[in-house]
Amino acid sequence: MKKNTYKISVIQLNLNDIPENNLKKCITWVRDAAKQGAEIILLPELYSSHYFCQSEDVDNFKYAEPLYSTSFIAFSDLAKELGVVIIVPFFEKRMAGVYHNSAYIIDTDGSEAGLYRKMHIPDDPHFYEKFYFTPGDIGFKAFPTNKGKIGTLICWDQWYPEAARLTALQGAEVLFYPTAIGWHPKEKTQYGENQQGAWMNVMKGHAVANGIYVAAANRIGLEKYLSDTDGIEFWGSSFIAGPQGEILAQASKDKEEILIAEVDLNLQENVRQNWPFLRDRRIDQYDGITKRVLD
Repeated sequence: MKKNTYKISVIQLNLNDIPENNLKKCITWVRDAAKQGAEIILLPELYSSHYFCQSEDVDNFKYAEPLYSTSFIAFSDLAKELGVVIIVPFFEKRMAGVYHNSAYIIDTDGSEAGLYRKMHIPDDPHFYEKFYFTPGDIGFKAFPTNKGKIGTLICWDQWYPEAARLTALQGAEVLFYPTAIGWHPKEKTQYGENQQGAWMNVMKGHAVANGIYVAAANRIGLEKYLSDTDGIEFWGSSFIAGPQGEILAQASKDKEEILIAEVDLNLQENVRQNWPFLRDRRIDQYDGITKRVLD
């Protein structure tokens, strides 16, 4: 019989190091989260390296890995050992010239519960992801696991209500957002508070609109590896929100942390019964949503 509650966790880390060290570090932190009772554990976006998208450099493709290689093997073994679900965001090499920003959903027995490929790819100053990543072609999915049915979206996806809605409509109980987002240091004073607030507010809005739990795991720290820029200061602030947008746990802006919160399916059902947004959708009137603009 399926449990009505389970514990989820997000891990907030500084990942400004080489892949081998980042892998060891993440394994250690996942172990710690499991010891604290976490049953589904989320790592930040592109966990294995620094955020290399600050520049367009073909040398950075060396960080990509084929499916079911280093990351999958390590975290599959760990998930099976600990009996937990682990969401592992990684740089996928699909074939020569085709790469994705992806995430494994690894189940408690070490098997693959699902694979997600980032659908929305940004191209902002020092977030030059279109140079590296082919847009995802799997679509939006909810993945059954031995702990719960979950959905995974990645960073830039978090701004799109369509992505959250389509995942929720497939029965996801939690939306997990592995993330790498921060400030350009020169802009922080003028724009920083509003940028970070918008980031949190849009995801809390997804929680409310869909009656769903939302969990976001971000990086921390200044990552400056180019001599001609100020780098990116990742703003941390990872959080877990409940189905009314209430904050259940939130991290600092600058410390490595583990957050844990409980998913209560009875509460989720109660919220959806009292705020029946999914019931009242006018699906007969939404044809325009698939058009770029409405003239």
